Amino acid sequence: MKIKLFLAAPVLALSLLSSAVTIAAEKLPADPTMDPLMRSAGFLSSHPDLRFRLLGLEKLKNNEPEKAFTYFKRAAYYSDKPSQGMVAEMLWNGQGVTADRSLAYAWMDLAAERGYAGFAGLRERYWAQLDDIERERAVELGQEVYAHYGDEAASPRLARVLHRGQQGVTGSRLGSAGALTIYVPGPDGEGMQISGSKFYDRRYWDPQLYQQWHDQVWMKPRIGSVNVGAASQIPPSINEHRIPKVQPQIDAEEPATDDAMPNLQGGNTKP
Repeated sequence: MKIKLFLAAPVLALSLLSSAVTIAAEKLPADPTMDPLMRSAGFLSSHPDLRFRLLGLEKLKNNEPEKAFTYFKRAAYYSDKPSQGMVAEMLWNGQGVTADRSLAYAWMDLAAERGYAGFAGLRERYWAQLDDIERERAVELGQEVYAHYGDEAASPRLARVLHRGQQGVTGSRLGSAGALTIYVPGPDGEGMQISGSKFYDRRYWDPQLYQQWHDQVWMKPRIGSVNVGAASQIPPSINEHRIPKVQPQIDAEEPATDDAMPNLQGGNTKP
C-alpha cells in the first residue's frame, strides 16, 4: 500500500513547498521581499517561515543548494515544518551539505512533530534504513535539534514577529495592500488565493490560528508516494517520538544567511 507523501522526489519538493506570496498573474520575482507592494503590505517580512522557505526554493532553482540549505534552516528557526523536512532531505541525500543520515532523521522527526503524515512516513523510512549505531546517534543529535528548532522554542519567535507585523499593517488597510491577491500553494499543488480584503484575516496573524491553518494544509498531503508496507493507514506508533523531551532554547542564535535584509528579531543579519 502506498501513502501519499510530499518529499518523495526533488521535483515534488520544489513544486509543493513553495508557500509564496505574490501578485496574482505575475511571475514570481527572484526576491519578492524586494517588491515595493509586498514590502508595503508587510506580509513576507512578517512571515519569516514563508519568506525564508521561498528564498530557499529560489536558491534551489538557481542551482545553489548550499545557500538553499541555510535558508531552509532559517525558516526552520521560525517553526516551519516543510523547511525542516527539506533540511532533513538535503542531509539525507547530501544535497548542498555533507550527508548525515543520523542528523537527517533528527530533522525529519522534528518535521513530524505535529503529526503531519507525510513527514512521519518519511521519518519511518529513514529509521528503517539506519543501523543501531546511527540510531543511537540520531537520538543524541535530535535533542540539540529540538532544543533549538522544536515548536516550544521556535513558535514563540514566530509569534513575536506575527504580532509585530499585525500592528504594522493595521494602519495600511487603505493602502496598496488592499489591491493584492496573495497566492499560497499547498502540498496538494493547488494552493489558495487570498484577496486583499482577506489579507488581514486573523488566521494569518494570530499565532494559534496561523498554526491551525498550517495544520489543515500539511496534516495529510496528497502529492507523491512512498511505499511504507501493507498497512492501510499510518500506525499510531510512528507518532511516538524517539527523541526525549528537552529544554527549549528560545533565544538560540538565528541561522545566518547571505541576504542583506534586516534580521526579523532586530538588527541586521550576519554576512
